[in-house]
Amino acid sequence: MAKVIVYYAHPGQTFSRANRLMAKRAAAMNTVTFVDLYADYPRHDIDIDREQARLLDHDVIVFQFPMYWYSTPSILKEWQDLVLQHGFAYGHGGDKLAGKTLLLAVTAGGATEAYSTDGYQNHPIRDFLVPLEQTARLCGMTFAAPYVLFGALKADEDTDLERHVDGYAQLLQQAQTAPEGLAAKDRQAVITADDILTQAEGQ
Repeated sequence: MAKVIVYYAHPGQTFSRANRLMAKRAAAMNTVTFVDLYADYPRHDIDIDREQARLLDHDVIVFQFPMYWYSTPSILKEWQDLVLQHGFAYGHGGDKLAGKTLLLAVTAGGATEAYSTDGYQNHPIRDFLVPLEQTARLCGMTFAAPYVLFGALKADEDTDLERHVDGYAQLLQQAQTAPEGLAAKDRQAVITADDILTQAEGQ
């Protein structure tokens, strides 16, 4: 089975709805390595050697985060800046991540229709994730179709959020058993809980 590590980045966890529940489920999976970046590095003092060793030891790297100003929370950018070093992740001799998979688990406050050329965000959500996609490609990694919850701020906890968390757990299991099936074939493709759970129900 592929080894999966989840990097969770949320600076406002006390007020979180979706991400808090997702993190709790992921942390409870004994076959998944779960890292809360803000808990491990409250001063953003990233331990580069520790994180590079973690990456070497896993096959699928998951970044779980809420969209913050069309990007990641700051600690995740700091983690990338420090950990993905030349000679390790890219550049001459930097092939240590080649063949691994990067999967994003993202929550967005706006509704699905907001993330389109006709919506008020003016772009599909994948457009805002291009820097992470290109980072994966530069490092020789497979970029998986992002797992997205739209309308996270208004999602009902007993229905929408529960279904999303269940889908997340299923996706993490799939990442362990069949990571090759995660590849993003469509340039704008994302996956949702409905995609994951419908697929599971049809098996």
